Amino acid sequence: MKKDLHPANYRLVVFQDLNNETTYLTRSTVATGETIKLDGVEYPLVKVHISSSSHPYFTGEERILDIEGRVDKFKARAEAAKAAREDRIAAAKKQKSRAAAKAAKAADSKAE
Repeated sequence: MKKDLHPANYRLVVFQDLNNETTYLTRSTVATGETIKLDGVEYPLVKVHISSSSHPYFTGEERILDIEGRVDKFKARAEAAKAAREDRIAAAKKQKSRAAAKAAKAADSKAE
């Protein structure tokens, strides 16, 4: 095995989620200038934008981040498809009732 492959300067570091202020105390080699006091002891601090405590995949919380209007376009297409489906059903019912009326009229004219 290669010697000195892994760093030797591991120390306790606090990672803090900026979304919900959750803190994690773990060992790391990350360089940081900030510190935080946790349980009466001062540790180096690394601020992260997202962690498992705030990520929607892990929390089950759904967030829709839509800058380009994709959700609105999808909803509009779904609404248009629903309206078209209802129009086709109404047209089929109308055609069926016309055919029934025509058959009834033909039967009446034969009976006379």
